[in-house]
Amino acid sequence: MEFLRGHGRGDLRFGEHVRGVKYALAPDGRIVLPVMVAMLQEVDTVLYVPDMSDDALEVAVTFEEFKESGSGGALADRWRIYHGDPPDVHWVIASPDAARFGGFVIDGEAITVANSLTEGEAGLCRWLNQDHADDLPALCRHGAGIGVAAPCCVSVDPGGINLRGQFDIYRVPFASEMATVDDARAALETLLADANRAAADSTVPEEAPIESVGENAGDAADRPPGILDDWLENDG
Repeated sequence: MEFLRGHGRGDLRFGEHVRGVKYALAPDGRIVLPVMVAMLQEVDTVLYVPDMSDDALEVAVTFEEFKESGSGGALADRWRIYHGDPPDVHWVIASPDAARFGGFVIDGEAITVANSLTEGEAGLCRWLNQDHADDLPALCRHGAGIGVAAPCCVSVDPGGINLRGQFDIYRVPFASEMATVDDARAALETLLADANRAAADSTVPEEAPIESVGENAGDAADRPPGILDDWLENDG
């Protein structure tokens, strides 16, 4: 679901408690996040995106804990690419059971959508970050409506791309869903051209610090610099 793809933060209600969290989507569409031990002990857990408000996407989730060592390391690294060092040390992958948005109840499977561009995702990110690094600020202004000094592309999916700023993740959507990697690249070339043409006339708010998520929450400034580079360079 585009709304879930387009955010990386939310409020997690577990039992009677609420805590801000950051998340990333796994290639299969499930939700990756680090959590407190207390969250693992609750059965009733609901993620509110982007926050606990009347117009939020509410997702009832079931947690499956995984270890960072072994096969789970790729999921943890994907989260770090987005957000840096985690505030908590327990990793889970959350499966949506059901959701509510705009007055409608949605089956969990309907918002658990695999990224069909996963095979070419790292290559597209590498192309944007290496060949079009100077164009990404204009793309972020034009496509996400925010001024970011040095954004970096951290994901590509059929609905758009996510750019990492200093303080948050920003979504640049495609005009329509992309069926193939080639379609996505062509759409990005168009977006880049449009963004550069519009850059001279663009007036948007500048990125600013936002409230931390959780205790000692990592933000973009805390990100280990090598994780994203390793992911891009090791892509087949």
